[in-house]
Amino acid sequence: MSDAQALVDAHHHVWDLDRRPRAWLDEPAHEPIRRTFGTDDLGTAATVAGRRLGCTVLVQCVTSVDETREFLAHADSDPLGAVVGWADLTSPAIGDVLDALRAGPGGTHLRAVRHLVQGESDAAWLQQPSVERGLRAVGERGLGYDLLIRSHQFPQTIHLAERLPDLPLVLDHAGKPPIARQDLDDWERGVRRLAAHPQVRCKVSGLATEADHEKWTIDDIRPVWEVLLSAFGPDRLMFGSDWPVCVLAGGWNRWAATVEELLAGCSAAETEAVLAGTATTFYRLDPARRKEGTPCC
Repeated sequence: MSDAQALVDAHHHVWDLDRRPRAWLDEPAHEPIRRTFGTDDLGTAATVAGRRLGCTVLVQCVTSVDETREFLAHADSDPLGAVVGWADLTSPAIGDVLDALRAGPGGTHLRAVRHLVQGESDAAWLQQPSVERGLRAVGERGLGYDLLIRSHQFPQTIHLAERLPDLPLVLDHAGKPPIARQDLDDWERGVRRLAAHPQVRCKVSGLATEADHEKWTIDDIRPVWEVLLSAFGPDRLMFGSDWPVCVLAGGWNRWAATVEELLAGCSAAETEAVLAGTATTFYRLDPARRKEGTPCC
């Protein structure tokens, strides 16, 4: 299988509850994922549009530099394509912390940073002077920034894109559209305004868990997909499983089948962009790792 036929999963997690408990997993309805998940559980036989999983991007879960350090060390021995880590953007030492992570074991796999902005109550958290200083340090080191927000937080995200046009940004989970409420108007306005900034990419991920976990169908997802395709274009979209969180709403295979059906009207070049090309460029993945038989996890 050629490189162009491989699949990149641009967004997944792992966690070891014996090493680092996670309080959010104690919330109701999280029982199916209230256990340890490692990369061996992800599975390399999964496919989308006939493409085998060839490379993945491992994304932080908690606000812990130690977790990021562990992920990087893991990526060095178990070749994941890239790591999206965490560091305290408000810290005056953010530059030194990032430099230390990059110089440590597996540090070359650090390609982006993420903060759980969705949990911040400050409607202008991304505009705090200390945060902006931290994000400038991220950009100065050639790293990108993953945006984890909810739809009501688009204004601060759009302002960030305006203020830092040279910082590569990717919108995780499409900004978490309120699919279950079937009220996408405000979300769509936010997406289209953010997509007007050319340095922004978007992950087609985490959408099933924003719908009714038990009853969702592709018809619930399609309106979101159509907005994303129109606003960003396929060359700025990337597939992500959000595994193992996706287990709450049908699992990896069901989400993969949904994305495959959504891509049915796209050309081969457009499909390649969504399933591999966009993520490979944004996270600077090694194309050699996208060959069948050399999966990244």
